[in-house]
Amino acid sequence: MTIDGSTELPVIDRPPSPETKGTYAFVSLGCPKNLVDSERMLGLLQIDGYQLVQEPDGADFVVVNTCGFIENAREESFASIDAMLELKREGRTRGVIVTGCLAERQKEQLLDDRPEIDSLVGVFSRDEITRVADRLLGDMHEQRTVFHPAPLRALSDTDRLRVTPRHFAYLKISEGCDRLCTFCAIPKMRGKHASKPLEDVLLEARQLAADGVRELIVVAQDTTYYGIDIYGEPRLTELLRELNSIEGFEWIRLMYFYPMYIDDELIEVIANSEKIVPYIDIPLQHADDTMLRRMARRVTRGETETLLEKLRSGIPGLALRTTMITGFPGETTEQFEAMKQFIEQQQFERLGVFTYSFEPDTPAASLPGHVAPETMQERQDVLMQLQKKHAFSFAQSQVGSTQDVLIDTPLEGEVNVWSGRTFADAPDVDARVYVTGGEQQIAAGQFVSCEIVGSQGYDLIAYAIEHGR
Repeated sequence: MTIDGSTELPVIDRPPSPETKGTYAFVSLGCPKNLVDSERMLGLLQIDGYQLVQEPDGADFVVVNTCGFIENAREESFASIDAMLELKREGRTRGVIVTGCLAERQKEQLLDDRPEIDSLVGVFSRDEITRVADRLLGDMHEQRTVFHPAPLRALSDTDRLRVTPRHFAYLKISEGCDRLCTFCAIPKMRGKHASKPLEDVLLEARQLAADGVRELIVVAQDTTYYGIDIYGEPRLTELLRELNSIEGFEWIRLMYFYPMYIDDELIEVIANSEKIVPYIDIPLQHADDTMLRRMARRVTRGETETLLEKLRSGIPGLALRTTMITGFPGETTEQFEAMKQFIEQQQFERLGVFTYSFEPDTPAASLPGHVAPETMQERQDVLMQLQKKHAFSFAQSQVGSTQDVLIDTPLEGEVNVWSGRTFADAPDVDARVYVTGGEQQIAAGQFVSCEIVGSQGYDLIAYAIEHGR
């Protein structure tokens, strides 16, 4: 079984010892923040004596950590739950535990629709996972739901069993969100913004460095808001200075910036830090002022353009990633054209486009002027074709340069060919670099100095010119 659809789970290739409390399989869906929750539950189950196995078929129980963000994500979660319930009906596993955002969002409704689920565990009850497993294997079924209110401080993420490759890891610095964008249900599932205290973040970061992490990826629902709820002011700048001083990391990557609280000091720290790569993920969602107001984004196109200009001028070689939504309720042809023109103007190195997802428990659901699905799809296609041109041009512009490439995996079916990433590429969402080693010794987790010799669509072709470090 794979986690997050791609990463192989660690497996102990021996039968369970007499001390093992039971075996389990794990399915993790959704974003990197949800993956951190999965790793925390995996770690707690391991500490408590449960043994992780690769296949759910034959495991004592299965945990499905779900995503409930948009309709497509919910459909994927339902499909995974149903597949595990079918195994249970066939007697090939004893129980199914459902955790995460979908459990939090639907609560008892999920049990009504799928009564064969053994237990539901909410987002903020994840640390109860071992108690839930104990009750399941002890045939104690009277309490089938565990839901705790959102905490005032983000939960600790120490003692994780990481399922990413050893050389990179996600560091979640806060939970929840105060933005209340009208299309988004995250505050209903993840609660209000809750920062993790600075000392707790740094403790976790040092643990990750000691565990061999070389690329640290900082994530949150709203990264730039970090610290306001605890300290009365943003503290991301201070946090980044501290992270930059931790030995072991070579890259620190920044994800999920909201276009507020990005000041000159933060830009300077990013530009001048030895380890923070010039890459920022800053979801913008639209570029028309009317649409931005309807989305409750609390920023205008003009303010966004000023910010992007400051970022690019202040951080040399910056690669910007963003996302846009087509077909938000009321979006006219003219407003779509404004977004298209904005994308042509900005030429983002990385951009994803999503069609609006109708979420019945959000304010946007009651807005007038819902756009036909085929129109949303057509507009998405137009923007992705536009972005393809920009992205291919960016890839071609890298040819002839020498860059450090972080090696992730050998390329299956090839001899001495590896898949890796440059500073401009976050795992799973951005482009790849395909590296041939020549006489150089290459291994996963190494940084290899490469000559970029060609491009293939979004991706790069490179030749290793130095041994990996």
